[in-house]
Amino acid sequence: MNHTLKLLITIPLLILIALPATGCSVNPATGKRSFTLMSWEKEKALGLAAAPEMTEAFGGAIPDAAIGDYARSIGAKLVTGIEEGVPDLDWEFTVLNSPVINAFALPGGKVFISRGLAIKLDSEAELAGVLGHEIGHVTARHSNQQMSAQLGINFAIGAVAVGVGLSDPDSEVRKYGQLGLPAVAVGSNLFLLRFGRSEELEADMLGMRYMTRAGYNPRGQLEVMQVLAAEATGERPPEWLSTHPLPESRIDRINEYLANEYAGTQDNPSFVTNRAQYKSNMLDRLSALPPAPDPSQDEEAQANAYLNASIYCQQCRQAVN
Repeated sequence: MNHTLKLLITIPLLILIALPATGCSVNPATGKRSFTLMSWEKEKALGLAAAPEMTEAFGGAIPDAAIGDYARSIGAKLVTGIEEGVPDLDWEFTVLNSPVINAFALPGGKVFISRGLAIKLDSEAELAGVLGHEIGHVTARHSNQQMSAQLGINFAIGAVAVGVGLSDPDSEVRKYGQLGLPAVAVGSNLFLLRFGRSEELEADMLGMRYMTRAGYNPRGQLEVMQVLAAEATGERPPEWLSTHPLPESRIDRINEYLANEYAGTQDNPSFVTNRAQYKSNMLDRLSALPPAPDPSQDEEAQANAYLNASIYCQQCRQAVN
C-alpha cells in the first residue's frame, strides 16, 4: 500500500477514534452514550448569545405580558421533572409574535413557541406537549450532538479530500477518490437527516415524560401531532429526505407510548388537559391582539439569526417540516 493511500485511510480513522475520547459521556436524560464537543456551560453561553437575535427575527416577544407569564408557568412545571444530572440551565420560555407555525429551542434552555402555533392548540396539555418536546431537545443535547457529528464528518471528508488531492494523478486513489467523494458526501448528509429524525422522536418521548411528571395527560402530545399533520398540506418530500419524521410516523410512535407506558394516564383525573384554562389564558388573549407582523418581512433576519447562532439543528426549523 503506497504512502498516500495509507494516509487516506489512517487520517479519518484517527479522527473517528479521537473524537469519542474527547467528549463521549452518558446523557442523563436519555441514558445513552453520546458524543458532544461542547460543555453544558458552552451550550448555555451559546443560547444566551443567540436568543435576543432569534427573538427579534421572529417578531419579538408577544405584546401581552400575561400570555408570556402563562407560557412560562407551564414551562416551569415541566422543568421540575427533568432528570438528575442535568445541570441548572437558563430556562426561558418565550411566545413569539409570529404567525408562522413554529417552535424551537436553543442550547442551554431557551425555548420558543410562535403565536401561530399557540393559536392552533386547544389545551394546556397540548402546550405542555410542545414545550416538553423542546425541553427534551435541550436535555438530550441534540444541538450539541448535531454539531459534533457534522464536525466529525467534515473532518473525515476533508482529510479524504486532501489525501485524494495529494495522490498521483494516474493513481487508483485519485481515480476512485474523485468518484467516491461525492457519494460519501451524499451519504453523510443522509446520515445526518436520519440522525435528526431520530432526535425528533426522542424529543417526543422526553416531552411525554416531562408533561406526565407535571400532571398533564400525555395525549396532548398526540393532539399536537394531529394539528401539525393537518397543517402539513401540499407536496412533501419522502421521509428519508426530511429533517423531521412525517407527522404520521410520530403519531404512530406516540400511540404506542399511550397504549403501553402511559396507559395508566388515560381516563385518569390525576392527569389533566385544562382546555378551559388554555382558552382564557391563551386563546382569548391572542384573539384580542392586533395581527402579527408579516413573516415575509423577516425572512432575511431569520436566516441571519440561524447563521449567527452558529447552530444547524432540527430544533430551529419550522415545526411542520
